[in-house]
Amino acid sequence: MVVRRAIFNQKGGVGKSTITCNLAAISAHNHRRTLVIDLDPQGNSTQYLLGSLEQECETTLVDYFEEQLYRTLEPKGLIGCIHKTPFPRLELVPSHSDLEYLAEKLDSRHKMYKLKEALDSLSHYDSIYIDTPPALNFYTRSALIASDACLIPFDCDYLSLRALRVLLDTVSEVQRDHRHSLRLEGIVVNQFQVTAKLPKRIVSELLDEGLPVLDTYLSSSIKIRESREKSLPMVYLDPRHKLTMQFEELYRKLNLS
Repeated sequence: MVVRRAIFNQKGGVGKSTITCNLAAISAHNHRRTLVIDLDPQGNSTQYLLGSLEQECETTLVDYFEEQLYRTLEPKGLIGCIHKTPFPRLELVPSHSDLEYLAEKLDSRHKMYKLKEALDSLSHYDSIYIDTPPALNFYTRSALIASDACLIPFDCDYLSLRALRVLLDTVSEVQRDHRHSLRLEGIVVNQFQVTAKLPKRIVSELLDEGLPVLDTYLSSSIKIRESREKSLPMVYLDPRHKLTMQFEELYRKLNLS
């Protein structure tokens, strides 16, 4: 059964795109037909997976959402916006900066269920990962409504801790009002420094509150910058790296739960 997973946090810089692309790459590497949907107008997942090939994409999510707003003679649907990546079994619906300008129109015309409807019609994928923008807006709500599970990246600082409580309320609201079957899969601790006191203290606070912190922590590593610059997820850049093995451990645990 296909699992649709949203990677969501209203705060920027917490690793949404990094986690999205690396989990998706591991999924494809494990012979699962995998799709990434990049809902962030910044397009970080698109750049990460395509690199310079991004310029060759003739269709993006903008085309799909414009079809939901305006009549088109030959609608392509979401499937017409799917592109291959350089990695076997891994495909992508790329983002575009114009998504930002469509959000208000889409919201005012109550199109939040359109992404879910489109994904309901895609039966040939084993896993779908949805990268979301660092905001609570039309696209993040659409992603949560379209998903079976939600992962929350969390980097260990007190600003993130403050924002986390608001974020959890948002997930609960979507569960209550729009998507009863949406499950909070867990909080992914990212950029964890094992020798630093502050990250340990913050994680302890999360656990003391009974929050669903996943027990695989992703290390802080300069290697991830190289991974993004080369548009090579870690499993392809350096399969034996500590961070790669952490991503693989996280992937295994998510797919056993």
